[in-house]
Amino acid sequence: MHVVVNAAMSADGKLSSRRREQIRISGADDFDRVDRLRAESDAVVVGVGTVLADDPSLTVDETDLLGDDAANGPARVVADSRARTPADARILDDAATTYVLVSEAAPADRIETLSDRGATVITAGETQTDLTEALDALEAADVERLMVEGGGELIYSLFADDLVDELSVFVGPTVIGGRDAPTLADGDGFVEQFPSLRLADVERLDGGVLLRWDATGEQ
Repeated sequence: MHVVVNAAMSADGKLSSRRREQIRISGADDFDRVDRLRAESDAVVVGVGTVLADDPSLTVDETDLLGDDAANGPARVVADSRARTPADARILDDAATTYVLVSEAAPADRIETLSDRGATVITAGETQTDLTEALDALEAADVERLMVEGGGELIYSLFADDLVDELSVFVGPTVIGGRDAPTLADGDGFVEQFPSLRLADVERLDGGVLLRWDATGEQ
């Protein structure tokens, strides 16, 4: 599986405000780029925190990008150890297949609710979702290219498990600030071994800059 992390952050590295409120960081050109990335992917994944904060649909806006697959856009995936995804979340509509990645600690009634709403629930890990095992299950379901759209906890965990192949970051012309505002990679943080990136491309876009990194460790 090829895993691409995509994010938009402020000039000071924040994904949103300290209130976890979504802030417009990029513009129309970057939105179009993200739509193309979604269309090129077999699935798009976010953490449950993003679902709770933003209620995204994770669908492709410009359906012409899907060609003959317009009725079957990329699958939506939520990393959700405790099955906290609301039953009325937009990610559970019938626009595309939805997977929810839970742990064995997820309440049975919540799993049943998500299944009743049409989600395919994948259980991996005891108390936290085992991302390596979960991504293996997605790959077995023909997900070969996975796009990661946040948030910071999920992105950190994917880097920690050495599961990221590419990192694309739009850095926008704004400052958000706040020591508690989410960053690109939150979680516990690295203290000894740090993921190595190779800068592959730089592009001016929407008054900011788009950085593309190879995250495979190949220099």
